[in-house]
Amino acid sequence: MKIALVAPPFISVPPKRYGGTELFIAQLAEGLKARGVEAVVYANGESTVDVERRWLFPKEQWPIQGEIYDNLKDLNHSSWSMRDAADSCDLIHVNTVPAMMFSRFLRQPVVYTMHHPHIDGLSNVFSYFPDVHYVTISDFQRHQEKMPRMATIQHGINFTTYHVVEQKRDYLAFIGRIAPVKGPHIAIEVAKKAGMPLKIAGEVQPIFREYFEREIKPHVDGKNVEFVGELGMEGKNEFLGAARALLFPIEWEEPFGLVMIEAMACGTPVLAFGGGSVPEIVREGVSGAICGSVDEMAQRAREVAIPPATVRAYAEENFSVERMVREYHELYERLIAESSGGATADDTTLGQAVA
Repeated sequence: MKIALVAPPFISVPPKRYGGTELFIAQLAEGLKARGVEAVVYANGESTVDVERRWLFPKEQWPIQGEIYDNLKDLNHSSWSMRDAADSCDLIHVNTVPAMMFSRFLRQPVVYTMHHPHIDGLSNVFSYFPDVHYVTISDFQRHQEKMPRMATIQHGINFTTYHVVEQKRDYLAFIGRIAPVKGPHIAIEVAKKAGMPLKIAGEVQPIFREYFEREIKPHVDGKNVEFVGELGMEGKNEFLGAARALLFPIEWEEPFGLVMIEAMACGTPVLAFGGGSVPEIVREGVSGAICGSVDEMAQRAREVAIPPATVRAYAEENFSVERMVREYHELYERLIAESSGGATADDTTLGQAVA
């Protein structure tokens, strides 16, 4: 079995800093390799994932500007990747809409992992590709869609790259894109009401620069509110691990929220609003708390005292990369058997039920 994993061309696999999709692809590829599955990753030439790598563009490019030339670059990379993979791979696993749309030219089964929230326009596009097998990353996300071939496989992470910090320091953490829907401005309000320092980590993309300057920067004083910018893996582990809690005050329907399980891997509980997939990830009193308001989140922040070992054990039990890779491997086997005239793929035996 040989599996092609097609990443976007802009960020290295794994990412040097921010890049949830690219981290997912890297861990899936190396996990498949550990299971004896041959994998090839189509990304950019700066990628270092420990499997076969192929690229059209030698350098990464981030941030993208969102203009037509970047869209054409993605289409160029996607069409080349799909055509190249068709020559030697048994199944092609794509992670962007442009790559998925080239599936109609291939005979191999195609899997598409939906890393984005529900958008009516995209769901309309998906209706033209009923033969693609769609993987949603939460049950919440799956229940919003109507494609005929879907299953939920939640993300997992490699816990050997995260360590628990037993002695917490007296600060709250926020990490993620500095964007309104992620709620860093709400995190500031929560921290002030709780009377606790807040450290904010993340990328300020050009599109949200005005928001950062208006809603975040005026509160940054280096003491009560500190902005530390983007973090690599080592810095992220220290940042999350030492925090009293991670604040996740989202203002949108989050399809998964990888940073929540990263915090749990460091033994840090998550205090979140209950939108989207949050109730599937946060277990009350075990890995954190789901809050209904700013005031409640502030109160929980003052009171939270879940042992780090308890938080870590919950995350290991539910969100390991081994579980995630196994479920994808089982899906690949079923779809390849189906395409070659074997047994019909029965998604109901996967990790989560089918829509």
